Amino acid sequence: MTVKYDLVQNDISTREIADLSFLNEDVAKKVLKFHSSFGQYAETPLVELKELAKYLGLKDLFVKDESHRFGLNAFKVLGGSFTIGQYIANKLGKNIEELPYKTLISDEIKKELGEITFITATDGNHGRGIAWTAEQLKQKAIVYMPKGSAQERVDKIRAHGAFCEVTEMNYDDTVRFCNDLAEKNGYVMVQDTSWEGYEDLPRWIMQGYMTMAYEAYLKLKEQNKKPTHIFLQAGVGSLASAVTGFFSSIYPDDKPLITIVEPDKAACLYKTAKADDGKLHPVTGEMNTIMAGLACGEPVTIGWGVLHANCENFLSVPDATAAHGMRVLGNPLKGDERIISGESGAATAGVVSQVMKLEELKEMKKKLKLDENSVVLCFSTEGDTYFDHYRDVVWNGLYPNK
Repeated sequence: MTVKYDLVQNDISTREIADLSFLNEDVAKKVLKFHSSFGQYAETPLVELKELAKYLGLKDLFVKDESHRFGLNAFKVLGGSFTIGQYIANKLGKNIEELPYKTLISDEIKKELGEITFITATDGNHGRGIAWTAEQLKQKAIVYMPKGSAQERVDKIRAHGAFCEVTEMNYDDTVRFCNDLAEKNGYVMVQDTSWEGYEDLPRWIMQGYMTMAYEAYLKLKEQNKKPTHIFLQAGVGSLASAVTGFFSSIYPDDKPLITIVEPDKAACLYKTAKADDGKLHPVTGEMNTIMAGLACGEPVTIGWGVLHANCENFLSVPDATAAHGMRVLGNPLKGDERIISGESGAATAGVVSQVMKLEELKEMKKKLKLDENSVVLCFSTEGDTYFDHYRDVVWNGLYPNK
């Protein structure tokens, strides 16, 4: 078996301290309060895989299963919904804590707001979250998807009443296309990618993702447990920045060791960390990876400082690692709970499993400081959002380890 990872190790002791004030526990409480005002809200499971941890030689392994989030099979709605709520609050000159779901859909607020059209680019999960939120709040959504997007994901977005089309462009060019439409037509762009002059909404998206991190933290705290290692998948890096910022803020004196995982065909954060020259280094081209949610070539500007200051490792991994993670989580050892995890959701579990068991990754295991005392936390950010492909990987063995 040959599995090739590329690793950049980052000495955070030499880095400038990043501002984490927008990702601290006080903000997380406000975000969770907003999300829990929706009738569909329920805390997603934090699954303890005791038998897998024992098999791999870890002290413990926890996976936050976001396939249960708001019935949408992915975590992305957390960012989009909070951002739309915060945008409306700002437009009305109110605090978002005054605008729970029932207030947002009231006739009074609707009359004051009028009709708003939200627009976004997506690989699927984020766009569905925007479409769902617009549907809940009786507003409009327009969604464009990059070349090669699955029809199944298009159909799920359209089911929420949104306009949705697939472009002939990659993700980053689709983002630019949507932003042009927003500027020309007065739409509201809701994107987790940030650039100069567009940073407020991406910051709110990052804050929205903290509900996932905060729930995991509270559940672990109930059990008097703390993660020693956190593995986070990354596209532009908004999710990774949010979770990194939260846990670095909550444990300032004893931070977990954080590793960022990206597909080798879209490893913009790895590439930026490797250059270490104070500049962001995008990846261009089609970025043809099965990890569609991570096929993003341009790092989020407002998140890089958080990652650079608090993440020890940046990993670039092949598609086969994500496929391996899907099979591991979907076929649990006796006594463990099954987790249906999609291509982007399972990447980190695939890394942990392979690093702990493969002889050829023994040196990688040492570098990541994984051993029998490690308490590992991963986030399965999506379920089988592309069911046919999930079945091909898990049932039919697509993308085997070679």
